[in-house]
Amino acid sequence: MNWPENSEPTVSAEAHDPDAAQPAANTLFLGDSGELPLDTRRALVQLLAGPSLDGRRHAKLWPVLIRDEVLIRQRLAELFLELVIDRELQVAFTRQADTGELEVPLLLRRAQLTFIDSILLLHLRQRLTQSDAQGERAVVSAEEITEFLALYERAANTDRAGFVKRVHASIEKIKKHNILQKIRSSEDRFEISPTLKLLFSAEEIQALTRLYQRMADLDAAMSPVLVDADTEAEQ
Repeated sequence: MNWPENSEPTVSAEAHDPDAAQPAANTLFLGDSGELPLDTRRALVQLLAGPSLDGRRHAKLWPVLIRDEVLIRQRLAELFLELVIDRELQVAFTRQADTGELEVPLLLRRAQLTFIDSILLLHLRQRLTQSDAQGERAVVSAEEITEFLALYERAANTDRAGFVKRVHASIEKIKKHNILQKIRSSEDRFEISPTLKLLFSAEEIQALTRLYQRMADLDAAMSPVLVDADTEAEQ
């Protein structure tokens, strides 16, 4: 090729750096320096937002999670988090990684459970096990929950109206964490999320069951004594 006299060929910056002319393949917005594709980011955000990624409720994200499990685990590990997956239940969630004596910042918020909350979770976990054994959906109603928790009403040390109010507050708290999911066709019936299976081990369930059973037995044994005392006071 003949160049014009006293001139030199000019080479554009793109010729020196081909990547400079084109954004990265996964660039989604101005200033985006991320590397993950859009659907993988959505799955990661769902895990971080919590409380879980459910294959039934997040049908589009579940296959993405399985496909990019290694990448997502790496990103979570950088935040001192661990990914828990149950492929059979199609449920996944994050929890704080066991870092031993290494002091690390805690990203996840810990929910403070009241006495009523703990018993309600245990009851729901047992109902979930029973329903699985029978091949049925785990469904409960607010009325059923209130009747079950009435066994521990005296231990809650409150009047009936106050106790019912606390039960409904507990139900709302559990709903907020998506462990109870309202059934659309019903006003007060809920389906128990399979995520609950991963939160309680078999040993923890047995230990809590024994503890609460002893409390219920003690309350039942004390009831006649309290009735007799009230009768004598009236006389």
